Amino acid sequence: MKRMYVLVALCAVIAGCAISTQQEVQMGQSYASQLNSTLPVVTDPEVQQYINQLGDSIAKLTGRADLDWHFFVVNTDVVNAFALPGGFIYVNRGVIERADKMDELAGVMGHEIGHVVKRHSVKQMQQQQGANIGVALTCVLTHVCDSQASQAAIQVGGAAVFASFSRQDEKEADEEGFKNVVRAGISPKGLVTFFQKLMAEEKGGGSPVDAWFSDHPLTQDRIADVQQLIDHLDPAVLNSLTEDTQAYHRFKDRVHALPPGPKPQQATP
Repeated sequence: MKRMYVLVALCAVIAGCAISTQQEVQMGQSYASQLNSTLPVVTDPEVQQYINQLGDSIAKLTGRADLDWHFFVVNTDVVNAFALPGGFIYVNRGVIERADKMDELAGVMGHEIGHVVKRHSVKQMQQQQGANIGVALTCVLTHVCDSQASQAAIQVGGAAVFASFSRQDEKEADEEGFKNVVRAGISPKGLVTFFQKLMAEEKGGGSPVDAWFSDHPLTQDRIADVQQLIDHLDPAVLNSLTEDTQAYHRFKDRVHALPPGPKPQQATP
C-alpha cells in the first residue's frame, strides 16, 4: 500500500507539467512493475518470445524505435489490450484466441503501439491536473477483478487515465496502427476483420468482448475509416503483405494449451 501512495504522489506532481520521454519511460516501468506483480502475466518462454518478436517487428520501425519496448500476454479470456507509457503493451489471452490470423493480432498490437507513438496517455496526464493513478490500473485496464477491495483501490487511486482514450485518440491509433503494420510488412486487413468480429460478438451482449468496448469506443465508422486506408493502398503492395504464418499458429496453440486464468470476481453487495 505504501508503494501505491508513493506512485500516486509521483503522478500528481508529474501531471501538472510537461512530461519528458525519460519521465514517460520511468512511469511506464513503475506501472508495469506493479501490474506484473498482480496480473496473471504469462511467463511461458515460447509465448514471451513470440509476442516480443512480433511486437518489436512493428514497434522498432515506428518513430519511437528508441524506446525499449516490452510486450506481455495476460492470462484472461476477457478480450482487451492496453498500452502503458514508455512502450509497455499488454494483450489479453482473449484477444489471441479470437485472432484467427497473425495480421489480426498484429493489427491490435499496431493499434496499441500507435497510442504510445502518439503519446496519448502522456497527453491525458498533462491535461488532467493532479491525475492520481494507483493499483486501480490492474482492475480497470484488464477487467479481471471487480471485488470490493478493488473498488476501494480505484477510489484511492483516482482517475485511471490509461483505461480508455477519446474517440479522436482511437481514430489516430487506428491510422497509426495501419501505418505500423504496413511498414512491418504485415497486412492491415487484420485490423478490419478483427474489429468486425468484435462488433458481431458484441451484439449478443454480456460477453467477454464488453471490456473492449468499454475501453475502446469501436464504431462502424472507425472500421470504414481503416478500410478506406486499405482501399487507397497500391494493390500490388497490399498483396505482398503477410497475412498469416505457421509460427503464429504454433504460438496460438501454445497459448490455448495454457491453464485457464482467473475468472473475474463479482462485487458483493
